Amino acid sequence: MKRIILFLVTNVAVLVVLGITANLLGLNRYITAQGLDFGALLGFAALIGFGGAFISLLISKPVAKWSTKAQVINDSPDATHLWLVATVQRLAQKAGISMPEVAIFEGAPNAFATGAFKNSALVAVSTGLLQAMKRDEVEAVLGHEVAHIANGDMVTLTLIQGVMNTFVVFLSRVIGYVIDRVIFRNEDDRPGIGYYVSTVILDLILGALAAIIVAWFSRQREYRADAGAAELMGRKQPMIDALARLGGVQAGELPRSVEAMGISGKGGGMMALFATHPPIEERILALQETP
Repeated sequence: MKRIILFLVTNVAVLVVLGITANLLGLNRYITAQGLDFGALLGFAALIGFGGAFISLLISKPVAKWSTKAQVINDSPDATHLWLVATVQRLAQKAGISMPEVAIFEGAPNAFATGAFKNSALVAVSTGLLQAMKRDEVEAVLGHEVAHIANGDMVTLTLIQGVMNTFVVFLSRVIGYVIDRVIFRNEDDRPGIGYYVSTVILDLILGALAAIIVAWFSRQREYRADAGAAELMGRKQPMIDALARLGGVQAGELPRSVEAMGISGKGGGMMALFATHPPIEERILALQETP
């Protein structure tokens, strides 16, 4: 419940900030007496689309720490913590990135990476994952998360999300305007009920299609991160073993803000198109076939 509330509050706050910004810039006045001002509409769509995505990215690390209650262990004297930090440091050096923060959070097996920049990221693992896996399997999971950071996946996914959001906002309002004028025959300077109803419906429909595209890209990143972990370790069997282990347990739930960067995610059946992670067996097969 705490994670859901945080997710909703964060999104409302982002929308409020973007709404105020759009008003100050005059980008929300894209319907004029002469019709649609496409330049203003595109500016409004880009502000909403990219603005929300980048604000979420910039606050992803503190939000992830707070929502999972992750404890940073970089300076901890605990033997297990020292091993985790040393392992991440070695993998980060090999991947050519700065040392991330390393954290542990309570929960079922899972792990994630987050952060707006390659050189100020966070890698976190759950207590359940540490208990369920052997050390070489944990190392493979850490390699997977370091590979996400080195590949710039957080920023790339944000850019794709921003592009999709922009298209959704732009197209829904253009189509909504046409429906309002042609079908509802609204000749007033102000948008009518047809515009508002159709825009809301189109936001949902186009948003779902955009989510499918973003999810597809997210699944491709997982294959690359799996292969990246194998490359960092110099062998792929530990990553295969770690995936097989994850396939036999109930993965822990992660906050929406970092769900796509987790080592394991939900998805299957009718929701497969929206899944951020491919099925475990497909990931294992892809890794086995990697040269």
